[in-house]
Amino acid sequence: MKRAFRFAGRFAGRAFAWLALIVGLFFLSGWIGSSIPRNSGWEEPAEGVTIMVETNGIHTAIVMPLVTPQKDWREDFPAADLPAPGREYTHVSVSWGEREVFLNTPEWTDLSIAKAFGAATGGDGLLHVAHYVRPAASEYHRELTISAAEYARLVAAIEKQVLPATEREVFLGYADYDVFYDAPGTYHLGNTCNQWTSDMLAEAGIKTGWWTPFPGGVMKWVPEGG
Repeated sequence: MKRAFRFAGRFAGRAFAWLALIVGLFFLSGWIGSSIPRNSGWEEPAEGVTIMVETNGIHTAIVMPLVTPQKDWREDFPAADLPAPGREYTHVSVSWGEREVFLNTPEWTDLSIAKAFGAATGGDGLLHVAHYVRPAASEYHRELTISAAEYARLVAAIEKQVLPATEREVFLGYADYDVFYDAPGTYHLGNTCNQWTSDMLAEAGIKTGWWTPFPGGVMKWVPEGG
């Protein structure tokens, strides 16, 4: 019996050590990957379209003017889908993530190990769309000016993730100004919500990290103050 307990203890210790090593390597690779730039020659123009890259410390999103010559987002994300459609919204925040985590974790404390494991190993995608009224720049909402052509490419990249209204379901969000929509794509450790943000920016030609599983890997390319 004692030998069995000793063996179980050694096995558990080794398993924990391997797990810690894997987690450590994942964080290290995320830091290294996010430090390798895509579109390294890009520079912020003096004039153009001002967007924002926002974060809550875990998740990132792209905030865009609701209406510009390049795009009227009301066509894809009508205010009628919101519980509070009557406000004079000026901007729309778009991000992508894993369905179960998005829909069933209104607070991060609601995230269970089972949900996290399910998302990490593969889950369906979902768009999160929030509507804002004149959002103010801050440490967590960082402004970035891009050219009209770059913004048009950003719009085109995001539009690829938007299903037609007849092919998607609308889900209530966390407040009266946000909702979720069915979206293509599979979430996993190699394709996270933060990776989606940097991929959209990269498709527009904007400098960002190569692999950004964590929000810091996205935000470090968008310094506060633009």
